[in-house]
Amino acid sequence: MQEKEVIIIGGGAAGLAAAVACKQKGIEDILIIERGDYLGGILQQCIHDGFGLEKFHTSLAGPEYAQRYIDQVKEKDIPFLLNSMVVNLTPQKEVIVVNNNGLAHYQARAIVLAMGCRERTRGAIGIPGARPSGIYTAGVAQELINLKNYMVGEKIVVLGSGDIGLIMARRLTLEGAEVIMVAEKLPYSSGLPRNINQCLYDFDIPLLLSHTVVNIEGNGRLSSVTIAQLGKRGGIIPDTKRKIVCDTLLLSVGLIPENELSRETGIVLDNITGGPQVDERGQTNIPGIFSCGNVLQVHDIVDNVSLEAEYIVEGVAEYLEGKLIKEQQIIVELGEGLRYVVPQKLISRKDTIFSFRVNQPEEKKVLVFNDGKRIIKEKFLRRVNPAEMVRVKLSSSELEGIKRLKVRLV
Repeated sequence: MQEKEVIIIGGGAAGLAAAVACKQKGIEDILIIERGDYLGGILQQCIHDGFGLEKFHTSLAGPEYAQRYIDQVKEKDIPFLLNSMVVNLTPQKEVIVVNNNGLAHYQARAIVLAMGCRERTRGAIGIPGARPSGIYTAGVAQELINLKNYMVGEKIVVLGSGDIGLIMARRLTLEGAEVIMVAEKLPYSSGLPRNINQCLYDFDIPLLLSHTVVNIEGNGRLSSVTIAQLGKRGGIIPDTKRKIVCDTLLLSVGLIPENELSRETGIVLDNITGGPQVDERGQTNIPGIFSCGNVLQVHDIVDNVSLEAEYIVEGVAEYLEGKLIKEQQIIVELGEGLRYVVPQKLISRKDTIFSFRVNQPEEKKVLVFNDGKRIIKEKFLRRVNPAEMVRVKLSSSELEGIKRLKVRLV
């Protein structure tokens, strides 16, 4: 068994940022374990720009953003394993890894979970019909086009208005395909407003809200999909079905944090985020195991993934030094207008960054923090959207002495 101070599972944006931050904190014995054949994760196939505006104050393509961290990892001599899968993680922080060299057994003092997320598939949303070729998740299509130089189709329908789907609608159009439409089952887009404008409106690609695919046809290759309008309660409105001739269907219908390993370890997961329940330093219910990035909660901006990873490393360093002391635990209570909050609990009264998503698009709202007796903080929000994460920092002075914390949107 090999001993390590910190093992980071995942070599994407979160894992790389966490590794660099650990080194900057004086933690020397670090190991990154990545199951893919390169560092950088999904960023390597995101060749569009727009990354790094907050972290590096410049617009970078995905590979450029990743390379900035990869360069730091190599400069700081942080070891990493590629093509290596963690097959077992115990509450005692033992890690078993399998790769081309066989099995390796590690004992860590602290673990950082940074495994990212995966896409929902056709099976996950239960679209009926035939099973022809030509049906892809948006991320798979992105990998085929950007990394492997394969064109996925000529006449495209995109189901779901998530950011990857919107970006791929533009990418396919630029490659000469006809993107017939983007259909979204919700009455509002699930992607960032800037992507709606830059990827759809700028290319005259229609966006049909409250619509979904209800049937798939094709013998060998996809030949058509049937779409229908949905009512306020989600049911299909009679006489709204229509057949769309196409050869490709792209699915951009949500992301799922990769927490199978977490669940097997006994980590308590949040039913809404799909990620672990954590305290203000990203620590799970198992002391010494921390979580950050898309495996904790699905982010809309990669800069926030990196910033979150750097933020939770404060807790990793405190844990290794024996300074992460638990005071009276406070469960963060969620009020009206909010879908989830991270962290879900506090074990100290230190400066804390809270992340939220709202239930629906609204304007001129106020985020209110209170302790049951008084208002601790209010933050005015000109506009809120479920696609955009809201992040608010409460200082240690604002949290001092509280025994209860409730947050709501009014």
